[in-house]
Amino acid sequence: MSSFWSDNLPKLGQMFAGIAIFVAVLSAVFFIAGKANGKKQRPIAILVFLGPALLLLLFGLLGPAIRTFVLSFKGSASHTWVGFKNYQWLFTDESMRIVLRNTVFWILFTPIITTGLGLLLAILLDRMRRESVAKSLIFMPMAISFVGASIVWQFVYKYANPNQPQVGLMSSIAKHLGFEPTNWLLTQPLNTFLLMIIFVWSQTGFAMVILSAAIKNVPTDVMEASALDGATGWRLFRGVTFPMVRSTFIVVLATMVVATLKLFDIVRASTGGNFGTSVLANEMYSEVFIRYDAGRGSAMAIVLFLLVFPVLIYNIYNLRRERSIK
Repeated sequence: MSSFWSDNLPKLGQMFAGIAIFVAVLSAVFFIAGKANGKKQRPIAILVFLGPALLLLLFGLLGPAIRTFVLSFKGSASHTWVGFKNYQWLFTDESMRIVLRNTVFWILFTPIITTGLGLLLAILLDRMRRESVAKSLIFMPMAISFVGASIVWQFVYKYANPNQPQVGLMSSIAKHLGFEPTNWLLTQPLNTFLLMIIFVWSQTGFAMVILSAAIKNVPTDVMEASALDGATGWRLFRGVTFPMVRSTFIVVLATMVVATLKLFDIVRASTGGNFGTSVLANEMYSEVFIRYDAGRGSAMAIVLFLLVFPVLIYNIYNLRRERSIK
């Protein structure tokens, strides 16, 4: 016990000293802000409220981003410069081509299916009685982590030898229909799409709730006027409902794209990235924390950032355009 305190007491002292310095500086800043008046009051207030956030942004986000960019041009031990070799390996290695292909598949299919299914459910449930019950059931998987969802779906994709009873739902259905069950998570590229189903099942409720709120915000007089003009069904959705919720649809779609690009949990918990199912985020983790190659892992992080950045820029542009129209 004495050795524990002797080893950790200096660290605890440093931690409490840092907290004390932070509280003292913050108290001094607020004291100065309270005493300020006249023309100095506004810039000091801006400094007080924005200063800590800018410092956290600088040291917590911008600094690590710059360091990651620098490390992407270094070797595995981060001591020697290798130029663009990490990026060359990323786009030319055969195994990495499979990873990039899977990432493209995830980007192309998962966000569109998730957001489209959420919009469809929002429209259908909006006309139901006691819609809150159905929406709660559909939204419930959102409360489960991706790891938990992957464990749940393991019972769906589970496969047993032909001489044993099939307890997996897919294998049982296939056997009942007269087909020979297979080890679903080992079959390429089917296994990648089976993992996508887990994401869709988990996130569709989120898309449905956001889009349902947007649909309910559509003015009733506009809907009634369109109905009087003969717009019903598909014509009403295409000409009135969807244009009114387009901005919300784009925001949800962009959110799903970002969630897809940083996806790690489902792949890691289901297959560990084996059997041709790995994606960029999973490989980045493997390179940095398993193979201890910070250079290649940093290169993957930069590629992920470059893929996310246009989505965020377009999202901001679309929101500003919608505000200018209103």
